[in-house]
Amino acid sequence: MVSINRRNALGLIGFGAASLTLPRFAIAQSNDRPSITIAVQKVSNSNTLDVLREQSNVGERVFFSQLWEALIGLDYMNNLVRAPALATEWKRIDDQTVELKLRQGVKFHNGDEMTAEDVAFTFSTDRMFGDTKPNTGETLRVLEMNPTNRESKELPPEVPATARRNFPSLLGVEIIDKYTVRFKNGTPDITLEGRISRYGSQIMNRRAFEEASSYLDWARKPVTTGPYKIVEFKPDNYLQLEAHDDYWGGRPPLKSIRFVEVPEVASRVNGLLSGEYDFACDIPPDQIETIEKNPEFEVLGGAVLNHRLTVFDKNHPQLVNPLIRRAFTHAIDRQAIVDSLWAGRTEIPAGLQWSYYDDMFIKDWTVPEYNPDLARQLLKEAGYKGDPIPYRLLNNYYTNQTATGQILVEMWQQAGLNVEIEMKENWQQVLEQTPTRAVRDWSNSAPFNDPVSSIVSQHGPNGQQQQVGEWTNKEMNELSGFLETSMDQGKRREAFKRMLEICEREDPAYTLLHQNATFTAKRKSVKWKAAPAFAMEFRSNNWG
Repeated sequence: MVSINRRNALGLIGFGAASLTLPRFAIAQSNDRPSITIAVQKVSNSNTLDVLREQSNVGERVFFSQLWEALIGLDYMNNLVRAPALATEWKRIDDQTVELKLRQGVKFHNGDEMTAEDVAFTFSTDRMFGDTKPNTGETLRVLEMNPTNRESKELPPEVPATARRNFPSLLGVEIIDKYTVRFKNGTPDITLEGRISRYGSQIMNRRAFEEASSYLDWARKPVTTGPYKIVEFKPDNYLQLEAHDDYWGGRPPLKSIRFVEVPEVASRVNGLLSGEYDFACDIPPDQIETIEKNPEFEVLGGAVLNHRLTVFDKNHPQLVNPLIRRAFTHAIDRQAIVDSLWAGRTEIPAGLQWSYYDDMFIKDWTVPEYNPDLARQLLKEAGYKGDPIPYRLLNNYYTNQTATGQILVEMWQQAGLNVEIEMKENWQQVLEQTPTRAVRDWSNSAPFNDPVSSIVSQHGPNGQQQQVGEWTNKEMNELSGFLETSMDQGKRREAFKRMLEICEREDPAYTLLHQNATFTAKRKSVKWKAAPAFAMEFRSNNWG
């Protein structure tokens, strides 16, 4: 039933084998499992635990593989290969329809069995799409706001906006029987299986949502199927999880997990070394040697399927002319940033793409060359007079973010760009649509192995950049629609290359800095491995 290729076959060996493990007899076990505390920079930007509302690196860390699970799984220990998860098998009915068989006996955290009713509700208008319509091609405008006062079930506008970003043409989920569903699309979609596996497609319990007093009440304690369930969530403070012993994949190896917000790197490191924390996340490379001088500790991790970039608001008076944005892209010595701040532990990617795109990967593509003379020439052609250009910056939300920002400003100034840093406290301030919005930081992932998961999802008609009103391009939007609906891989590849030309060269929406990397420190005695992702795996296949 499953279409087996090399990627899926690897997933069946890695993720799937562990997933099919049956629970052991509890009578033979004591509840002396360890509890751990993890120091993180941030638990949630939105102050919710809604996988559609919290689309972030920090959300990925606490959501997967602890809380939220999808029908088609991603093996975070094996480069995100797809494998059976809450669905045991799937097949194509036609270019617009995928049928999935649900895993029987899966229990939600409230004891309910997962059925087709829960799956259909997860992809319903009440939960996901609101009053949006498929196949419109129109941009859903949103502002990045925390839903702090939602006393009804009304969805924050970011939720349906994200849903249409992930599923632009989904008509709905048809229930065939208690354990069989069909995803029905309004257009052909070669990537439908990937969309079903992606961040934001995880399954929720229908009854828990319907019984919650408000959206916010539900979003701070969603009922899901993962190996750990929520005990308490204190926004801007901590998230406490405990084992879900009825987990379909086997008894979780940990009694509880506590994610604690510790914004300062030094405090995370000191807390780890003193024994206050068992893990310290987002360790800058220059701290690795210091930590590992203590023979009891080690730092794990490396490059992940995520790229760091800077983003342009082309509506700012100094950025309307694409020549000025092109000057930004050529004034950056990316290798110097990788060498000085990352100790060579990451690399400069070939544009906004990843090699796991396979035949959709554009092998001869590169980021704009470092050429400050060309940057100065472009500024001269554009008639730039040295007016200030604001650069909104968060204090190390990303590892090395502040240091990177300072280096970028120096490089841009050497090329003749008068860039001024404006420190902001949160993403709401960064994205606020005011006259000072011009340049900001971001990162982009590819949650499945096709360009629609990244360049379209993040910069297309309903990508965040267009939804918040920073940038748009008519040809790019037309090509996005083609990429989402064509079944011809050769023509899709040509369209993707043209999209890179537009977004990175002709009318820059962003410019790539480097592939992102994440490093986690722990005691050597803790038998755990880091995934090539922000997600932290704490199921039995990665503990002890």
